[in-house]
Amino acid sequence: MTKLSEYVEMAANEYLQETGKDELDAHWIAEFFQDSGVQDNYPRQDLIAFSDLVQKALTLKSERAGKQTHFQLDKIVHFVKRLRKP
Repeated sequence: MTKLSEYVEMAANEYLQETGKDELDAHWIAEFFQDSGVQDNYPRQDLIAFSDLVQKALTLKSERAGKQTHFQLDKIVHFVKRLRKP
């Protein structure tokens, strides 16, 4: 049986790939919850709690992507400054 944390990661990854957004859509997560088997494998799992877990994962992924982008831009700026120095 798939772990709940794996379902959370699958939902976050799939949502990002499909929409490119980091704010979870209620209809999308309800459909995923039912169609992916979360509801069947974890009958006591609440949709709202699952949605919160997925939103948290999306927020973390978004923050990490932002930090990585900032880091890469800093590297580029540093490289360009070194090229411009005589």
